Amino acid sequence: MELVEAKEHLATEVLRRADTLVSVSREIHAHPELAFEEHVAHDLLTRVLETEGLAVERHAAGLETAFVARAGRSGPTVAVICEYDALPGIGHACGHNVIAAAGLGAGLAAAALADELGGRVLVLGTPAEEGGGGKLALIDAGLLDGVDAAMMVHPADADLRSITSLAVDQLRVSYEGRASHAAAAPEQGRNALDAAVLGYVNVAALRQHLGPRERVHGIITDGGERPNIVPAHSAMHWYARAASLTELDVLGERLWACLQAGADATGCRMTGEWVGPRYAEMADDPALLDAFAANVAGLGRALREPRPGDEVVGSTDMGNVSQVVPSIHPMLAVAPPGVSIHTPEFTRHAGGPAGDRAVLDGARAMAATVADVWLDPGLRARLRTPEGDPRPA
Repeated sequence: MELVEAKEHLATEVLRRADTLVSVSREIHAHPELAFEEHVAHDLLTRVLETEGLAVERHAAGLETAFVARAGRSGPTVAVICEYDALPGIGHACGHNVIAAAGLGAGLAAAALADELGGRVLVLGTPAEEGGGGKLALIDAGLLDGVDAAMMVHPADADLRSITSLAVDQLRVSYEGRASHAAAAPEQGRNALDAAVLGYVNVAALRQHLGPRERVHGIITDGGERPNIVPAHSAMHWYARAASLTELDVLGERLWACLQAGADATGCRMTGEWVGPRYAEMADDPALLDAFAANVAGLGRALREPRPGDEVVGSTDMGNVSQVVPSIHPMLAVAPPGVSIHTPEFTRHAGGPAGDRAVLDGARAMAATVADVWLDPGLRARLRTPEGDPRPA
């Protein structure tokens, strides 16, 4: 089958499942589940895949809410990624319901033609993108070994070629001081809350001297028990982000120094630990992204490069996938310009008609891009490999 004809057949496979895909997206949206608790989404997606005849491994990589479905006997292997965790308090404000249903649609369409077109497809269910790093466990379990390309789509307020992705790590610190009566004997105390506050102020000063692709943000999670007791303990939780893992290492040292200075100034003791998960920066494969952009253009979406002021800046464990497999993470509009992800307003759009359209457009464009990888040896030759990739490990 020629490539053009293959894409037409794949589009038909997506569209004949349109009602199912939209229903899946709406169902996941209506039942938001936090990281590693996505049981409704896991069971729904795997049930649809099994009904369609795919071989499904539930609870993959030792994660209760991860899965992998496989189709095709030989040929190039493409992984289609599903995400489905939500955010506390605001539900699917990142639109992972759209990601899950679009990935499901692309995977089912590709699976229907895999043997005929001579390719293999994996549909990967990856929990806990919002801070838990489910994809890291799948990488460690070898589920991406031998995969030629990986892809997913992500909702946004514009059609963009990529997320402005930053490497990220998480730091938890504690300060230990000495309790004392705050009025009767303040001189005997060593104020752990003051240590945290001074550390926070130091970081605020550091922000004046951060680069445009560096971010530091944190909260005080423990500030003492009663106002009349000098706090003997305090704790903080920080995120550090940078353009690459290498730059993140440097920023992490600067952040640590700021926080340690708070302990030194107050006579307290600081302990800390980088708790991760450590997300790498997203490195979109140019050739694969060009193929997807051409396919989605046929659906009336013109992907463009992010511009200052309308970038979607964040971090994702898809970045870790992109370090080991040629990958893409394009953004599809589901909300009006200026409506940011991680807001209640975005939640509403992700579960509405624009979200439904993104499910079907994303599924069709990804399915067509799977066909490009399967049937175009020239494209496969242009995909970057980890061994020849200038991206930092």
